[in-house]
Amino acid sequence: MRFIASFLLLCAIQPAFAADLKQLPGHVPPSLSSFMPTGRLAAPNQLRLAIGLSLRDPAGLDRFLQRLCDPASPEYRQYLRPEQVAARFGPTVQDYEAVKTFAHSNGLTITGTYTNRLLLDVVGPASAVERAFHLTLRTYRHPTEAREFSAPDTEPAVDGTLPVADIQGLSDYARPHPKLGKRDHADTAPKAGSAPDNSGNFFGNDFRNAYAPGVTLTGAGQTIGFVEFDGFYPNDIAAYATAAGDGRADIVIETILLDGYNGLPTGNENGNAEVSLDIEMAMSMAPGLSKIVSFEAGPNGLPNDILNSMLTFSNSINQLSCSWAWGGGPSTTTDNIFKSMAAAGMSFFNASGDSDAFTTGAGSINGVDNPELTNAPSSSPYLTQVGGTALTMNGTGASYASETAWNQGDGTGTSGGISSYYAIPNWQTNVSMTFNGGSTNNRNTPDVAMSAAKNMYIVLGGQGLGSDGWGGTSFAAPLWAGFTALMNQQALGAGRPPVGFINPAIYSLAAGPAYANCFHDITTGSNTWSGSPDLFYATNGYDLCTGLGTPTGQPLIDALAGPAQSLDLTPRAGFTASGPLGGPFSGSPQVFTLTNSGASSITWSVINTSAWLNVSPANGTLPAWGQTPLTVNLTSAAASLGLGTYAATVLVTNVNGGAMSLPAALQVKRLIENGGFETGDFTGWTLNGSTRLNLVTSNGDFVHSGSYAAALGQSPSLGFLSQTLTTLPGQLYLLSFWLDNPTNSGGATPNQFLVQWNGITVFNQTNIPFTSWTNVQLFVTAASLSTVLAFGFEDTPDYLGLDDIRGMPVPLPAFYAVQTTLGGLRFTWNTITGLTYQVQYKTNLFEPNWIVLGVPLVATGTSLTFADTNVDVPAPARFYRLMLSP
Repeated sequence: MRFIASFLLLCAIQPAFAADLKQLPGHVPPSLSSFMPTGRLAAPNQLRLAIGLSLRDPAGLDRFLQRLCDPASPEYRQYLRPEQVAARFGPTVQDYEAVKTFAHSNGLTITGTYTNRLLLDVVGPASAVERAFHLTLRTYRHPTEAREFSAPDTEPAVDGTLPVADIQGLSDYARPHPKLGKRDHADTAPKAGSAPDNSGNFFGNDFRNAYAPGVTLTGAGQTIGFVEFDGFYPNDIAAYATAAGDGRADIVIETILLDGYNGLPTGNENGNAEVSLDIEMAMSMAPGLSKIVSFEAGPNGLPNDILNSMLTFSNSINQLSCSWAWGGGPSTTTDNIFKSMAAAGMSFFNASGDSDAFTTGAGSINGVDNPELTNAPSSSPYLTQVGGTALTMNGTGASYASETAWNQGDGTGTSGGISSYYAIPNWQTNVSMTFNGGSTNNRNTPDVAMSAAKNMYIVLGGQGLGSDGWGGTSFAAPLWAGFTALMNQQALGAGRPPVGFINPAIYSLAAGPAYANCFHDITTGSNTWSGSPDLFYATNGYDLCTGLGTPTGQPLIDALAGPAQSLDLTPRAGFTASGPLGGPFSGSPQVFTLTNSGASSITWSVINTSAWLNVSPANGTLPAWGQTPLTVNLTSAAASLGLGTYAATVLVTNVNGGAMSLPAALQVKRLIENGGFETGDFTGWTLNGSTRLNLVTSNGDFVHSGSYAAALGQSPSLGFLSQTLTTLPGQLYLLSFWLDNPTNSGGATPNQFLVQWNGITVFNQTNIPFTSWTNVQLFVTAASLSTVLAFGFEDTPDYLGLDDIRGMPVPLPAFYAVQTTLGGLRFTWNTITGLTYQVQYKTNLFEPNWIVLGVPLVATGTSLTFADTNVDVPAPARFYRLMLSP
């Protein structure tokens, strides 16, 4: 009786002892040591925590983001879906399960999980939190607010192997607050707006007239998402939308409630005002939005819960905005979420703040990275930080007149400064810091600006009544989100991806002549105050008050989204081809159609940087309403590519501006599919024989490498395993496989094993004795584009093992250099590592036999050299050739 058995080894499971603890920094307010505790947080008190997990490949994500923003990269704006970002760079499933187990084992209840595994939400009593993180939670009187707060007395610690990055919710020292305020009587902000209460405050279309004059885009098809820690009254939004008109009342407003919040405004006027103004500013700039989504966690909500919910909620929100700040300083998990948003093509705008210039140093009085201040995330380099201006308009909100940096007075104005935590991003290094007080080593903020002076009209409070005199960078951020919706509407309409994280692109613009056409450069005003009397001042180009400035409208839209041009390239799916190593490749050539749907001619040209791809013609002129074919095919260089998938982007540029992108992909596959049977079955092969006697197994006696191999026991006649290969006529191939006949109780013979190449037997062996693995290598030549490789086998007593079948094209050996030497000749030729080469010669081509010259040479690199020192032996001539053997 013959059988293949699988054995399960049961091992005793030994207890695992905890590794050394690791501390997680950044959770204890630095000044806590100067406070006197009022007590210990009562053990039953419930804490809501957001546990952040470490990325599996943070460096890989950083490299991907660089390529994503590089117009010269094939991956330029080739965004991933959020779940793809998680799969490539995020925590693993095993990581997530380990943190879940940690939470359960420490008495914490899991209240929320996320598909990207960056966060785990838990709730538990203070006593369980203390035990889990090896700390004590104490209570203190707040130094500036009429309340108590709790905080850990030491940094949390966890098992050194646990993939935890940080924890939100251990302290409520610095609660989130909005970046807005209401005008007092001393405010002198200019007022030339069209507010319906005739106050002269800015409202509705005033912002489009200032920053998108003449633009017909409305944000149609786009969605904007907001970070919120309070709620709004729907009738307020309806009243604003109705008064502003132009279809704004048709925008869908959706609320996502988080962290147990019920969505009802808390009674904090600024909190309700923030949520209302975010929605109202977005619809002011983009009246045709499909939807606005308000992610609300209430005043005690955790920022990372909101941010990660925005990331994982939907792949349709391309614009995100935050006008709130929170304490704790920079956070690894927060940054990982922001990076993931950028990888998914989301644009995130953050209000820089309303406290005038940030001061130098993480612990300074207004340090942007001071963990005790509510300034986060205003220095993050993964967001577009938005400063504020004082806008003056012509007429009643009719057109743009001028702007200056917004500075209401001591400590109230557009925030900007230098981060003590983040290095300067590479995209910010191309703007001068000579005259603006900026840093050439650290991150500078803000990046851009919009209207923020306290001369804006909103509807809030639940009665549908307007209120004027509001301002802050809280207004500027949602206005930028609305403006980006216009950009993405144009990009989508032209068949292009969204603009995504715009900072690399806008700083690139700032270094060129297009800057003056795309931005209002704010050159007057400052954000100086008593804590920073000399810094900073607005100046030409980039400055730390208003960044690069405010948008001029269509020129910036065209620069970032590409023009809404009449040049089109179809089909948009792009060029795809595939084939085995060395070719031939299917899918080449492919013909695309270049169309001019405009009323004037277009001069175009192709930009193609891929050596394995050819596009013809390379340039031309398309008449109005004209079409021309564009042929894309592979070059001979494709045959030299190794295994893998190759991606490229071909650009067809319009000399009037903009470009159409054509993605191209080439998959180079193995000549033989599933040659190691690692699918666990005969996928790719055709078995002509018994499925009982011939099978794929994981039994170690039959596996040469990997996890599986074929065990072939057909009897009494031959069985066959075959596969049809794509080949090049006349091409020489090296066929390699591993064969064994393992020892068994039934005996070694009789058996037979043969190989057929397109019906011709090229290997045949009978009565193979017991033997360990033997590598058989054969040279074969293809006669057509399709070749059948077949293995024949019979083994009566047991099974033969077959594994690791490989095939590769082999160039015919040829001399590429011949040099004369003293008394001889030296030959050099290209080689393939591991193959054996033999030089032979004749003195007469009519002689039947070639004479072996020297010993066989085994290649260890890409070339070999051989010297014939007997050339001066008398002979009419010598003819040389190279022979190749496995």
